[in-house]
Amino acid sequence: MKERKRIEALLKLLHRQKEYAFPPAGQPLEAPSKPGVYVIRDPKGRTMHVGRTVRGREGLLQRLKNHLAGKSSFMRACMPENRSKLRKGFTFQFLVVPDDRERVLLEYSATVWHCPVHLGVGAKRLKGT
Repeated sequence: MKERKRIEALLKLLHRQKEYAFPPAGQPLEAPSKPGVYVIRDPKGRTMHVGRTVRGREGLLQRLKNHLAGKSSFMRACMPENRSKLRKGFTFQFLVVPDDRERVLLEYSATVWHCPVHLGVGAKRLKGT
């Protein structure tokens, strides 16, 4: 029960974090090089994707840059024709979460809470494409 309360507290904290706009081309992305969980929203405020860092030295910064570069299942599934679309009104929030288990549980809780458009379940790979 103690762990569940901790994850609930982290989810509330994630929701209170500053919302950042994806920067125009040539401008730096504001995110820490630490592990964490993030939420990406479209210009209408709909949650498009919830994710977490799994590996990588640059943590959240690297993961969000991967999305901007079109190097993620989210971008391939939702915006394959326009990699720069995130720079046009999309926003993100993040929370640094050093603990691996808490990161997984927070990502799960945020996904359930937000019901994002993209769940990243690998459906295309399962179908053989």
